[in-house]
Amino acid sequence: MPGEHAKLSASGAKKWLNCPASVTMEADFPDTSSAYAAEGTTAHALAEIKLLLALNRISRVQYHKIARDLEITEDMEEYTDAYRDFVIEEYNRVRANTPGAQIYIERRLDFSSWVPGGFGTGDAVIIGDDEIVVVDLKYGQGVKVDASNNPQLRLYALGALAEFGYLFRVKDVKTVIFQPRVSNISEEIICLEALIKWGLTVKEKAALADSGTGECAAGEWCDSGFCKARAICRAYAEEKSRAAAYEFRPPAELTPDEIAEIIDLSERLASWSKLVKDYALDTALRDGVKYPGFKVVEGRSNRAYGASEADIAAVLTDAGFSEDDIYTKELLGISKMEKLLSKKRFNELLGPYIVKPPGKPTLVPTEDKRPEWDSAVQDFKKFIEKE
Repeated sequence: MPGEHAKLSASGAKKWLNCPASVTMEADFPDTSSAYAAEGTTAHALAEIKLLLALNRISRVQYHKIARDLEITEDMEEYTDAYRDFVIEEYNRVRANTPGAQIYIERRLDFSSWVPGGFGTGDAVIIGDDEIVVVDLKYGQGVKVDASNNPQLRLYALGALAEFGYLFRVKDVKTVIFQPRVSNISEEIICLEALIKWGLTVKEKAALADSGTGECAAGEWCDSGFCKARAICRAYAEEKSRAAAYEFRPPAELTPDEIAEIIDLSERLASWSKLVKDYALDTALRDGVKYPGFKVVEGRSNRAYGASEADIAAVLTDAGFSEDDIYTKELLGISKMEKLLSKKRFNELLGPYIVKPPGKPTLVPTEDKRPEWDSAVQDFKKFIEKE
């Protein structure tokens, strides 16, 4: 998979389309990675070789040679199998109409005609007489990603159109988000004319972002796009500080609209506060920056054994203590037990003994897919359980 990144990346398009200044502001921050990103990279690598094997583009020997160097979990095997099967099914569907249809895996797509220096990697791109299909594997499980009006996928589609559009009579573009860990398959079908019209609007905004003259504009894209400049961005800070306008009035003095706004702000305000504090600590340690009223000290610590568990146990048993005195035994939790047994064996042996009590009522945005709380339904459930 390509390791280079475009200045105006497709994955960051939602961010720079809404906040052109984010490109310049983020340039001063180093690139960082996380365990989640590494896991996603591994999943994409595994998905890629599974598709190449299914398409007879690599041998089974080559597959295993690559796979043995990847840190693959059982869940990852299952999820990437589902992705492979979905892509092959889409390919076969297109081939039924266009025998000469083409499929490209982890294809570099150049959309620089629309975005200066723009390129990205399409996980799976299928081209037939009537349509282009772009499938993007999302391995995250935090938030469901929607294909509708998704700028990343639309830019990939423009890149695929630029490279392959002359080969086929493309009428529509189908973009797909395949997010197996949250059971999410989201699709959008957009006609060629609408896609190009959208591309023209992007072209103007991309030029502004590339020039570095655009202004900051805070919004949900700051968090969903993981903007690296959030900790120092004044527009972001002002957007978060709107909660201060309520001056900690008692809830009874607030209107339902005001309460709704505060609930919406509260979690984002907490995450922003942590973001700023982490940035301050990092710059204090790395660059020696001093913040008025604060200093860096050694954090609190807890006592720990300075020798191995076996050595500690040996000392205690030599002193006359039994293993029952110094060790505790408890049943593995459900997640660890499932990992030990495998999902199939776990369901066979323990499936009948697993229960899921109803969760406590909680306030969430109306976009949440869970059904709204109905106290009558909950009371009925409790009544049935008592019977």
